[in-house]
Amino acid sequence: MKIKILTAMAFVMLFASCSDFLEQDPNTSLTEEQAFSTLKNIDPIVLGMYISWRNIQKDRGGLMFQLGTDETQQGALQVMTTPGQAGLDYYNGFLSKENTALAEQWDSRWPVVSTAAKAIFALNKNTEADIEKRKILLGEASFIRATIMFELTQYWGEIPILDETHSKELGHGRQPLKDVYAFIINDLKVAEENLPLTQKNPSFPVKYLAQALLGKVYLYAPEASGAHDYTLAKEAFAKVINSGKYNLLATYADVFSPDHANSSESLYEFQFTNDYPDNNQIQWQTGSRALANIDQYAYFGGYDLLLPTKYCYNDKTSGGIWESGDKRKDASIRYDFTYKGIVPTIPSGFGGDELDPHIKKYEDIRIDGKQSFWNSGKNKPYIRYSDVLLCYAECLNELGNTPDAEGFVNQVRKRGFGGSLPAGMEWSGLSKEQFKEQMLDERMRELAFEGWRRMDLIRSGKLVQYVKARNKWTAESGTIAEFHNRYPIPLVEIQLNDDISDADQNPGY
Repeated sequence: MKIKILTAMAFVMLFASCSDFLEQDPNTSLTEEQAFSTLKNIDPIVLGMYISWRNIQKDRGGLMFQLGTDETQQGALQVMTTPGQAGLDYYNGFLSKENTALAEQWDSRWPVVSTAAKAIFALNKNTEADIEKRKILLGEASFIRATIMFELTQYWGEIPILDETHSKELGHGRQPLKDVYAFIINDLKVAEENLPLTQKNPSFPVKYLAQALLGKVYLYAPEASGAHDYTLAKEAFAKVINSGKYNLLATYADVFSPDHANSSESLYEFQFTNDYPDNNQIQWQTGSRALANIDQYAYFGGYDLLLPTKYCYNDKTSGGIWESGDKRKDASIRYDFTYKGIVPTIPSGFGGDELDPHIKKYEDIRIDGKQSFWNSGKNKPYIRYSDVLLCYAECLNELGNTPDAEGFVNQVRKRGFGGSLPAGMEWSGLSKEQFKEQMLDERMRELAFEGWRRMDLIRSGKLVQYVKARNKWTAESGTIAEFHNRYPIPLVEIQLNDDISDADQNPGY
């Protein structure tokens, strides 16, 4: 079968060079049973899962799900030279079960889910005296299984459930949405119960992160899952808000500065540095080829994989999202490409959009003039407190309390405008539907390029409408359809997994 189940020791060996926490002798060979037999052995396996999750977020692969939205699209030269990848923006025949870019994303996640399942099974049987250590490991393993399964089901719909306790009856076939979401929710409740309030290593989750993701699952779950519940989502987000642990940084740009890594606004961020293998190469993919043509050490150079759409970078007066005075605009998007007094040009043979506005959030000034932009290594945000506030506000609005919902949005907007809201910029007196519609733009302004847009469009039912209108390549092809709310199950999965056949493919593919 294709769902790749790596042995526990494969994870240990893979990540031994990346961590000071691993004490295993690299020449030691353990059977899988031995690897999961003690807390001492399970500990580095769980660390390996989190490093693997982080590595999924790196480089081109870490940005693949952001292609084909109304927020971001591929650069022109990327589209011209990589037809399979271009299909993710064109929504044409290349977006198919044969698409290798999507298959890589599917394949990279299942080994983590599989190893988490084995760890959870072993921990639930473990009888060692260190109960507190076992609880933390169980919380960590449960959280990562839930997190990755949530992402997979959001993009692919019905997915396998990897549960060692029920492996015979479940197999590796696609399971109903109601079962998938119930399983994810249970994992997050286990994580909430067992995770500590703080962790010394920021690579590991804490209780509040589990609560925030649980809120997101209730909020983002499709109606067909039976798990979509604004009241339960609100309660989960309220636990984070009422904890007193988190607050918005005073300046929006500081959120993305290495000087403020793992700040009081961050519930979780992926940990990177400027040195291989812990660099992330995100700037390599989001910077401008025109700058790369001038100097490989220009910190905002790159190769245009992912660019903002016009809707994302334009002012409202030009048909975009940005309101006058919103400081998040210049903190998120680069408009000026002058470098050391040089104004770059676009050489022949380039795509033509290399000097259009680019993503700025992942620029890493620390490497300027010292290292290639391939060595970009700022942390990558996963869930921020501002996201929790906006999600909580959505729940309030849906439950009939729009005035209070506006207050939570205005907290976020106030920071976005530099500390105070100019006249006319405060949300006030909106109807429930007006609030709901405006929230999609507000989430783009606050969370652009942080990976939530596709999910936001899917859950709002707006993916086809907005992407067709706002993404240059999607509009050019005109072939996006409702079935594109899901990705195709990869062909190689169908070929090698005895429990998934062509008949199990998502409709439209």
